[in-house]
Amino acid sequence: MEVRVTHASQDSTLARVARLVEQAQQQSAPVERFIEKFARYYTPTVVGGAILVAAIPPLFFQQPFSTWLYRALVLLVISCPCALVISTPVALWSGLSAASRRGILVKGGAFLEAGARLKIIAFDKTGTLTQGALQVTDIVSLNGISDQKVLHLTASLNAFSQHPVGVATVKHWKASTPESLLPVENFQALSGRGAQGNVAGREYFAGNHRLAHERGVCGAGVHQVLETLEQNGKSAILLGDEREVLGVLGLSDELRDSSTPAVQQLEKLGIRAVMLSGDNRVVASRIAAQLKIEDVRAELLPEDKLKVLDELRREYSGVGMVGDGINDAPALAKADVGIAMGAAGTDVALETADVALMDDDLKKLPQFIEISRATMGVLRQNIAFAIGIKAVFFGLALFGHATLWMAVFADVGASLLVVFNSLRLLKTKSPTS
Repeated sequence: MEVRVTHASQDSTLARVARLVEQAQQQSAPVERFIEKFARYYTPTVVGGAILVAAIPPLFFQQPFSTWLYRALVLLVISCPCALVISTPVALWSGLSAASRRGILVKGGAFLEAGARLKIIAFDKTGTLTQGALQVTDIVSLNGISDQKVLHLTASLNAFSQHPVGVATVKHWKASTPESLLPVENFQALSGRGAQGNVAGREYFAGNHRLAHERGVCGAGVHQVLETLEQNGKSAILLGDEREVLGVLGLSDELRDSSTPAVQQLEKLGIRAVMLSGDNRVVASRIAAQLKIEDVRAELLPEDKLKVLDELRREYSGVGMVGDGINDAPALAKADVGIAMGAAGTDVALETADVALMDDDLKKLPQFIEISRATMGVLRQNIAFAIGIKAVFFGLALFGHATLWMAVFADVGASLLVVFNSLRLLKTKSPTS
């Protein structure tokens, strides 16, 4: 038996999940940090107030010292900030646990809180809304080169590509012939455009229409082929050299089964969907029409997606981004909440994102929103319970109507109340599940 190690142990999926959990433990939500900061000032203030309650009446108003010492002790027990301090983290951790049980890995309470504020979500097209399992359906050779040569050169240039288009060409070549790929020298990946390199001493490129147009090799015949493919809802990759386009490959992709119900459920939750794609506008619009997404931004480079995210953040208070590839990583980082496809997503996308859908089911996205909103609702309830109960018993104690056992109830009872209220999140059934 021969065993080949392809990745170090620290690069395994399990190790990545462990690192994400560690990050989650270090990411406190803003409201959690506020409560912790509030408690730092609250506690010494309460102790000082209790000392004044015990000292001022006996010293200045000839009141019995034992009576006011007792009231001061009652105030101290009632004012203990335990319930208030734990009200936030216990709600957030219950929300994080509820999400993880559904295969939604959230990197911290801060992103759970941000998820409740989302108003619009931008989706990458290929590999996110679609399956990303592109298949070569058409090979159109131009300028006297054979179809097989077009496919051979295109696959060779994409031998090291992680983009679904490149992977599809290599897969199609290997499935159609036992012949090996050609060696490529001076290989260069062109972000958002394609790839180039030298094969047998001649420079070739394989990429999108933008790349061919930038090189000035697009002619009327090429435009006609592209138009035909685009009208049939197919993406295209062009093979060319420094003088002309040698061939065009047409590729088709299918929507994920979960895309349509996910977008529909988000609309019911009041969240708008936007599609971002590096593909041509005709193909992107066709996919968007199937999903009933009205806002489509096509033919985007990675830096263009960043500009779109900046624009959306100026218009909306909460912006999410869902993607799976290396090209999506900058936009995932820019969004208020970056969401990566956990299984199909690249390592870079997973490391950059704030939330990972571990089994690539987009229906879990509205579930994440629902859990986030439910968590913030429970969190607000906890704070109201903790402060309200203490305020009532504080007034009773100040006028001598509260006893120590009542103070203990106010402290321990409030703590138990916020804990049990938070645990309700674990039992919450999502209507989208």
